[in-house]
Amino acid sequence: MIVLGVDPGLAHTGWGVVETRGAMCRARAYGCVATKADEPIARRLGKIYDELTRVISKFGPTALSIENVYFGENTKSAIATAQARGVAIVACANAGLEVGEYTPMQIKQAVVGTGAADKRQVMYMVKNVLALDHEPHPDHAADALAAAVCHANLARTVSLGEARRSLT
Repeated sequence: MIVLGVDPGLAHTGWGVVETRGAMCRARAYGCVATKADEPIARRLGKIYDELTRVISKFGPTALSIENVYFGENTKSAIATAQARGVAIVACANAGLEVGEYTPMQIKQAVVGTGAADKRQVMYMVKNVLALDHEPHPDHAADALAAAVCHANLARTVSLGEARRSLT
């Protein structure tokens, strides 16, 4: 399975592509789409859409794993993040990808083992889980890889459960 993980944001949208074969999970590529605050919103969202469409075309994922928006005290930031998230989902829906949505706590739990993990812990575990020789940067790309790992792990768990049920 090939999973595209996305950490949405208007200024920085992280993306990471992870491939799984059985229990093995490896990063194929990762990066970050950066947009400038002085650009019109339509241009910024268009850039996110175009870059994610290019990534989808190049790596052929079958699933999207995307972080849900956390609506804290900064509503303006949450709205901008939600717009970037929507663009990412549309790009993936247009390509026919299955969509998995996870909270930041679920992603951290799946990768680190605790939903209260900090960014350094996530980067460290992503490096180890994916057998990278370095911690992925920027942190938005590391978060996107973590989202992809989360989806891959949950999909594998569901698949094993279905296989066990079919044997009984």
